[in-house]
Amino acid sequence: MLNEFKAFITRGNVLDMAVGVIIGGAFTALVGSL
Repeated sequence: MLNEFKAFITRGNVLDMAVGVIIGGAFTALVGSL
């Protein structure tokens, strides 16, 4: 159970990081257009 939880956390962190990079890029483009 602990290993499954750890795998879920690491997978979630990778997903959050990818979403963060995408949002960061969109935010930067938005600020740049302003």
